[in-house]
Amino acid sequence: MEKEMKLQTPLVSTDWLEEHLGESGLRIYDVTLYVEYKGDTGESFGGYNLDSETPRKEWEQVHLPDSDFIDINAELFDSNNSIPFMMPTPEAFAAAIAAHGVADGTAVVLFSKGCQMWATRVWWMLRSIGFDNVTILDGGWEKWQSEGRPTDSDACNYPTGNLSVNPRPEMWVDKHKMLEAIEKGDPTMVNALPPEVYTGELNRYGRAGHLPGSYNVSYDSIINSDTGEFLKPDELRPLFADSGSLETDKVIAYCGGGISATMDCLAMSLCGQNNVSVYDGSMNEWVLDESLPLKLGSEP
Repeated sequence: MEKEMKLQTPLVSTDWLEEHLGESGLRIYDVTLYVEYKGDTGESFGGYNLDSETPRKEWEQVHLPDSDFIDINAELFDSNNSIPFMMPTPEAFAAAIAAHGVADGTAVVLFSKGCQMWATRVWWMLRSIGFDNVTILDGGWEKWQSEGRPTDSDACNYPTGNLSVNPRPEMWVDKHKMLEAIEKGDPTMVNALPPEVYTGELNRYGRAGHLPGSYNVSYDSIINSDTGEFLKPDELRPLFADSGSLETDKVIAYCGGGISATMDCLAMSLCGQNNVSVYDGSMNEWVLDESLPLKLGSEP
């Protein structure tokens, strides 16, 4: 029986991936989704212009060898929920991603162009159904391409997988848990949105501000802007210092739709904090109920 490839998690380097290209059991996925926020342009609050066709066409033209493209908006989110980007049932998610070749015993490497938040979201979703042999390509496609590493345009032919489901419901929380956290001041809440959205200066979702008591660690602050790689733990720790989230027993991360929050989750994991949950509905859900509190300004 072939030995299962065990990945370094939650990140692997471009060097590592090039060295292991072509190995049986390795699965590589481009999960890019391009997004424009309608609230940023005044088109409408709380909406999105989502584009999966452009990244799919880009993948068809040239891609990382042996990689597949997944339209995560069409295939991996809960299409029956009016709130965007929600996690479907563990069984539905497992079936959808197994159709692309993820199976028990495979090793999964993820990346997304422009921003790794879509890759970290799928990383989080896989772990939430009990699949841990999954990692992010640090620096992503941009770093791979800038280093002149191999590319091709071949079709992907991963066989359909058989993927077990062992759910970890504690990795997700709902709005009731968030309201409880606000009222009790515990667990610690971390907001991954850009500072101008956190403060309310930019009203992206129709109601401006942040959940009272939550601390801002913007998802783009945890990335090296030159290389696209995640910052090292000694660079990340000061960013989370004000929140105390690396020392506390429990953390909840949220953002606009439970996507960029998973980047903060990965960053905290690099620093040794793994007792973290994601508020899946995040601001997309929170703003719909005007009785739920929001706070303006830079203070938690």
